[in-house]
Amino acid sequence: MARNAYDAKGIKAAGPYSHAVDAGKLVYLSGQTPINGASGEIMKGDIKAQTQQCFANLFEVLESANLNHDDVVKVNVYLTDMNNFSAMNEVYETQFSKPFPARTTVAVLALPLGAEVEIEMIAKRP
Repeated sequence: MARNAYDAKGIKAAGPYSHAVDAGKLVYLSGQTPINGASGEIMKGDIKAQTQQCFANLFEVLESANLNHDDVVKVNVYLTDMNNFSAMNEVYETQFSKPFPARTTVAVLALPLGAEVEIEMIAKRP
């Protein structure tokens, strides 16, 4: 099976992967860290700003696949510190409308490039 992959403009992959891969009605988006597309650097500091940058990157990927936030059915959030859970949630809640997508949030020891948050999504074509 040939992969139909999507790569968003202005977002650099931090490794050998596609930003998203089409699997029929489902589109699997690779995890996005808070990399600033212009500088290519990871944002440091405020978890709210980092979470917002993750979503900005993910929504660019969704757009490259002709999808939007309403098409998201599942989100996985990875945090290096669960003390950031509430602050991440404050930003998360503004990214979607009710009913919210299904979600899993887990704590991890570390993330690529020293990021404090990484978010991945699964979207479904209408």
